[in-house]
Amino acid sequence: MVPSNQDCDEVFSEEETRLEKLVAPQAEPREYKVVYRNIIVFIYYHIAGIYGLYLGLTAAKWATVISALITYCVGAIGVTAGSHRLWSHKSYKATKPLQLFLMLCQSVSNQNSVAHWARDHRLHHKYSDTDADPHNATRGFFYSHVGWLMVRKHPEVVKRGKLLDLSDIYGNPYLKFQDTHSYWFIPVMSFLLPTIIPIYFWGETFSVAWNVNMCRYVMNLNAAFLVNSVAHMWGYKPYDKNIAPSQSRTLSVLTLGEGFHNYHHVFPWDYRSDELSSLRVNPTSMFIELCAKLGLAYDLKTASDELIEGRAKRTGDGSYLIQKEQISKRF
Repeated sequence: MVPSNQDCDEVFSEEETRLEKLVAPQAEPREYKVVYRNIIVFIYYHIAGIYGLYLGLTAAKWATVISALITYCVGAIGVTAGSHRLWSHKSYKATKPLQLFLMLCQSVSNQNSVAHWARDHRLHHKYSDTDADPHNATRGFFYSHVGWLMVRKHPEVVKRGKLLDLSDIYGNPYLKFQDTHSYWFIPVMSFLLPTIIPIYFWGETFSVAWNVNMCRYVMNLNAAFLVNSVAHMWGYKPYDKNIAPSQSRTLSVLTLGEGFHNYHHVFPWDYRSDELSSLRVNPTSMFIELCAKLGLAYDLKTASDELIEGRAKRTGDGSYLIQKEQISKRF
């Protein structure tokens, strides 16, 4: 199903049209206001995560390691299929049971509430690689990866974020509950339950259970952060060579299918985030397709082959045609 122009195009309010047009790449000189609390928290997360990796290799029970891997996938699906493809881009529709499930999974990832996540991501697409982009890659790898969370938001992010229409997010009872109670609900889902389960069900120690889960959490975080950093700096650009977002097969494995970023920025409303997902592993697309077969997801939006090929020929770097030729030889 190809969405209408209204689905594809961003609708700017009258107030937005009066704002200065931002053209990427753009990063005006700015004074960073450091949030020291966030820096301390991130340092702890990573120290605990590294220790958790050590414990996972030397002391943890197999059930604890397997549980952490499952929790990683649960949290990742909550972000990729939930806060990203469903709620940020509305690339498909979900029944209430699936919405509830994805909200719970997204809470396990502990990447703020869906409302917070979707607001930042919609800004990212509307103003990609400019000062209104929350994790503007023009400011370098560290800033786009994690540095943007260690400083106060740029004034352009704050100003333009207030103009976004998020009525669909705040009108959703599951997302409203999560956002309202995020201060306790998300930590329970992300930290408390994954720690208690190994202790209660198979007698894992608190130290091992806690730190192995911290390792899982840090991996979830950094996999998502890599899309903001690596996927905006390195890779090939089959669909639009004039923008920073690029394709990365390796990154797609780590993020369950989110590494084909050049395609995603050209066709953000396509639920697949990759037109060749049927020919290579894209777990999130497979999950959405499974949900569609079960009657839990519907109205899946896709770009037509003609639209994709036309755009690739018009603005791509030529790698799309090479890719298609290689596939045709294989089949």
